[in-house]
Formats: sequence, C-alpha cells, structure tokens
Amino acid sequence: MQVFSSQQLDELAALSAIAREHSFVGAGRVLQRHPTIVSKRIAALERRLGIRLVERTTRQVRLTDAGARLAEELESAAHMIREAEQDASASAGRLQGKLRLALPASLGRRWIAPHLPEFMQRYPALEIEAIYSESYVDIVAEGFDIAIRVGILGDSRLVAKRLGRLRRILAASPDYLKRCGMPATPRDLAEHNCLEFTTLATYPTWRLSDGTRSESVVARGSLKSNDSAALLEAARAGIGILGAGEWLMIDDFAEGRLVPVLPEWSFDGDGGVYLVRPSGRFTPARTRALMDWIETLFRDGSPWSQAADA
Repeated sequence: MQVFSSQQLDELAALSAIAREHSFVGAGRVLQRHPTIVSKRIAALERRLGIRLVERTTRQVRLTDAGARLAEELESAAHMIREAEQDASASAGRLQGKLRLALPASLGRRWIAPHLPEFMQRYPALEIEAIYSESYVDIVAEGFDIAIRVGILGDSRLVAKRLGRLRRILAASPDYLKRCGMPATPRDLAEHNCLEFTTLATYPTWRLSDGTRSESVVARGSLKSNDSAALLEAARAGIGILGAGEWLMIDDFAEGRLVPVLPEWSFDGDGGVYLVRPSGRFTPARTRALMDWIETLFRDGSPWSQAADA
C-alpha cells in the first residue's frame, strides 16, 4: 500500500482549499497558512505531477480542467474517509446517520413501505428519507444511497444485485370480459380497450411472448396514465384490459376483482427487480444494513409471490 508523505498531503490539501475558496488568501485562511505557502504547495504539486493545475491572474485563481478533475476526486476521497470514520465509530455502538432510498412508487408503497418500520425499529438512530417515484431518479447525481429498480438496467455507474424476476401480465375485471369477451390471441387485443401505461419502455406497443412465440400489439384505449395505481382502479371498474406487473394485481386475483387475460402470455423482456447503489468503492455499515434487510424481504421469493402462496 502506498503511503503519502506529509508533504504530499499538504499539497493535496492546498488544491482542495483552492477549489473551495477560489483564491490563495481564502485557501490560506482555511488551512491557517500564509497565502505564499499555499502557492508554493500548489507549485510543488504541479512539478510533481508534471501538469498545470491552477491558472493564476491578478484578479482570480482558476483551476484548469486537470486541476478541477483532481479536486473532484480529492473531494470524493475525503467523503469516503469521513464515511469510513463514521463506520468505524458505529461499529463500537449503534448505527446512525442518514440514508436516502429511492423506490418505484406503486411497488414501493405496496410491498416495501409496510415493512420499513421493522427496519427502523431495529436501528432507531438511523434517519431515512424514502422517495417514491414512477420515474427513474439519478441516484448518483441526487445523492441516493440505494434504490430499488424494476425492468431492464442500463446505467453502468451502478452496482446492481438482482432480487427476483418481474413478470408483467394482462388482466381485466369479470364484468369487462362479460361485456367485451375474452381475447383468444394477442392480436385480438387491438379490438379491446387497453389501459395505456405511458412509462412502459415500449409504449404504446405491448410485446408479448408465450415462451416460444412473440407478438407485438399497439395497445390503444380510452385511458392513459403514468400511474399504474390509477390504471388498476380503472381495470377494477371494468374500463379495460390492464398490462401490469403481477405484484400490482396479486391481491385482486385472490379477491376475484380481476382475472388473467391470455394467461399463457406475458410481456417480453420483463426484466427483474434490482437493488442498486452507486459504484463507489466504500459502502458504509448503515447502507449495508439496509441492503441486507431488503435482500431478506426477497430471500424466499418476492413478497408478492410469498403472499400468493400464503
């Protein structure tokens, strides 16, 4: 392991202070050093790295692109060091601090939120901010510790663990099917009132598969929404056919409010349920504790499949 000398650490501290204060005077005030000392440390760092890091003018000090990138990396490293210190302190006692958790709105409210108090009772010193949204949030830019995502992942900045499979299926109320008939093939859906979920990746097309064949249908109907819970209410009322995750409709199947439509078919490329976090190299103990707890909810299968089997 490479060990930094005190001189190297002083040089890096000078660059970080310049990035925050934008002047040698301000950086000297933060570091409690004369501005000329700060200037000498920056010059020594530039000589050692062989690159210009700071542009000096009579009125201001500006970081070069290389200097800005290095300062950003130093801030990230400092953040990880602070997290490591807090983690070490927490290991001697109870977990504490703040956690930001991003959840898909409808799925999170139905299958995660009822269990969250259990985690909070286990770790009463933790503060949790849970954000529920049907849209993907940028967990890196918005400072989330972890998120649950559904579908197909595509963000390489994230570390992901698959919690389980996500199936999207078709359903309608008995009343609707009595009035309009049961579709016999996916092509028949073109003649039905299909409730349109506008955040579906392939919207307005429903791509269905029975495991050997694939069919694509442009789903059109009298109601479209970006909220799956609103479409569920419409399906219960007999308005049309809903294509949604089985997690959303499992209770309605059990109570007879909805019945499967084309049960041998499901949406092609349904993807899965994933636990994701930023790809930083350090994960605090409080974040690991929340990740472990979420994984236990899916240990014996998804919560909705466990409910169906109960």
